[in-house]
Amino acid sequence: PFQVVGGKVKKPGKRGRKPAKIDLKAKLERSRQSARECRARKKLRYQYLEELVSSRERAICALREELEMYKQWCMAMDQGKIPSEIKALLTGEEQGKVQQNSTKLAKAAKTEANSSNP
Repeated sequence: PFQVVGGKVKKPGKRGRKPAKIDLKAKLERSRQSARECRARKKLRYQYLEELVSSRERAICALREELEMYKQWCMAMDQGKIPSEIKALLTGEEQGKVQQNSTKLAKAAKTEANSSNP
């Protein structure tokens, strides 16, 4: 009734792996653990996306403010008035201050662009 193949004793009958008797409680616990991990991953993903959205919204607000400032400057120049900020730029008095503001905005926009690549 037993066969010897390659130094191993084989029992006659069905070939292949026998279905292991999996403990039902262990299987349910593994399923629950998997579900918990899935929910945790989902929560982290949503937190990341919410932070990304809020940072983009902040960048948009900063850019809108900058655009509004430039519009005001243009409207003033159309009326023949030269805004003090532009006078300062032309004379070079407050050039550092204005450059710092525009540099901050540019850095914020670059940071937002870089953070969009996870």
